Amino acid sequence: MKTALSTLAGAAMALGLIAGPAMAADQGIVVYNAQHESLAKEWAAGFTKETGIKVTLRNGGDSDFSNQIVAEGAASPADVFLTENSPAMAMVEAAGLFAPVDAGTLAQVPQQYQPSSGKWVGVAARSTVFAYNKDKLKEDQLPKSLLDLADPSWKGRWAASPSGADFQAIVSALLQLKGEAATADWLKAMKENFTAYKGNSTVMKAVNAGEIDGGVIYHYYWFGDQAKTGENSKNVGLHYFKNQDPGAFVSVSGGGVLASSKHQKEAQAFLKWVTGNGGQDVLKTGTSYEYAVGKDAQSNPKLVPLADLQAPKIDPATLNSKKVIDLMTQAGLL
Repeated sequence: MKTALSTLAGAAMALGLIAGPAMAADQGIVVYNAQHESLAKEWAAGFTKETGIKVTLRNGGDSDFSNQIVAEGAASPADVFLTENSPAMAMVEAAGLFAPVDAGTLAQVPQQYQPSSGKWVGVAARSTVFAYNKDKLKEDQLPKSLLDLADPSWKGRWAASPSGADFQAIVSALLQLKGEAATADWLKAMKENFTAYKGNSTVMKAVNAGEIDGGVIYHYYWFGDQAKTGENSKNVGLHYFKNQDPGAFVSVSGGGVLASSKHQKEAQAFLKWVTGNGGQDVLKTGTSYEYAVGKDAQSNPKLVPLADLQAPKIDPATLNSKKVIDLMTQAGLL
């Protein structure tokens, strides 16, 4: 789970720790990577094997890197930015720091998994779920909507990780779908009802242990644990809200080429590879359990098909992380 930095100053202080020096042209491209490190390593290795172009990964968090890129501006040593969630991409786009993505790359990804602007592109996706303890809740007791968790009957019974970029992306979707007033009211009720944990995996562990009835997380934490020992998810079921509910939000992981990159051709080639057959096959066969988003790409067969999630339609470019942080801060959640 990634934690958000609320100020550019904080990002600028961390600049030297995350970014490192710019690379010479013959050393390939630099990727600021806020995706899973293991997934990005597989993408980088596959791309290098096929093209001979070296990829250096600088790993960090969604919000950390988006703030840092804005602070660095045209002086950023990064060529490509990869995220887990869309709001970080939208922030960099709003600052005018992305080059347009090549048309051939955009053509590889369906419209719903890329912003209307074409300034970046979806590379993977993850679904919001309500993880619940199967001994504490039966199916007919589960919330029908994410909004139901604001009801007083859920007081002390659900959890989330509000400081993380994952949960903030979910709130961004709620803001876009229901508006500022409704979102502010929901967050106020959330403050009264929920229990805070640090990280989605910690939320799931608490649900599994019976500390809490349920929690709002992303789907892949459960699948990843099940693929290992299952010790942190054996008592956990996943509830998909569906019906275009805010709780059915599918968060698009993004990739973009910085306009300041001195290796535009190589950076664009990397994005094309990640969204093409090679990169998307890594999602099908690897251990990230994120959804593949390329046209005709297959996700891991253990996952509920994307088409069955009945996710709400949201333009990823419109997700507003700054407003969300402001609203969550006002609600006392950050």
